[in-house]
Amino acid sequence: MGLDQYASARRGEAKKDEDGYTYYEDSMELAYWRKHPSLQGWMEELYREKGGDGEFNCVDVELTLGDLDSMEEALDENALPETVGFFFGENSEEYYAEQDREFIREARAAIKKGYTVVYSSWW
Repeated sequence: MGLDQYASARRGEAKKDEDGYTYYEDSMELAYWRKHPSLQGWMEELYREKGGDGEFNCVDVELTLGDLDSMEEALDENALPETVGFFFGENSEEYYAEQDREFIREARAAIKKGYTVVYSSWW
């Protein structure tokens, strides 16, 4: 058990399969993180800024080009919030530094191609 975090790009109509799971006509995984608590804290702050409430677990947050710019700025300034949680693990900013930047590059490209980029987590 632990914090699993995902970013994906999707477009097209949302559909349900025979088991009731939602899928999209065109989707791709952009990133996967395992126990990156500071990123989780940053995404939760963004979720709340966008009007989200309740527990930040198993919910999607849509990321815009502006959000990606803000995330990059937070990385540049070493300003991801220190975040703790029972299943979150220890600070892993240094470990994920290059992957975070690669995600931003890929997410920007996906948005420019007409995809919607979303972040989700499960703990």
